[in-house]
Amino acid sequence: MKKKTAYRTRNWSEYNRALKQRGSLTVWISKDALANWTTKELTGEPGASPIYTDLAIETMATVQAIYHQPGRQTQGFLESIFELMNIDLPVPDHSTLSRRRKSLNITLPVQDRDKPRHLVVDSTGVKVYGEGLCCTNPELPFQH
Repeated sequence: MKKKTAYRTRNWSEYNRALKQRGSLTVWISKDALANWTTKELTGEPGASPIYTDLAIETMATVQAIYHQPGRQTQGFLESIFELMNIDLPVPDHSTLSRRRKSLNITLPVQDRDKPRHLVVDSTGVKVYGEGLCCTNPELPFQH
């Protein structure tokens, strides 16, 4: 039987700072994305036309994937972010997310869990950035 190695933390302030950083959340939402969150465009097909753009559904699905949340919790999470940011927009409900995401092709880059993640919502769609991933939007301040 292998003996378990004991580790001792020597720099408590650095260790504490690293633990707090794990809970840090940064959300960037451009004005163009907010302006394109909902649509009044009619599809001309039977049934109700969509209220939310593909961008809104993709944003919600990305947040759901990043935080491994069920639909209802993701809905509440986005509602609280919008409230904290004083954004007066509706958030798709969990059933709308479930139904609409089937028609979208959403891919997330694989990232190391120990590195920071940046969620950027702009008018071109949702992007997930982190250390080692290059941001291609010249308007964002953390471009590499």
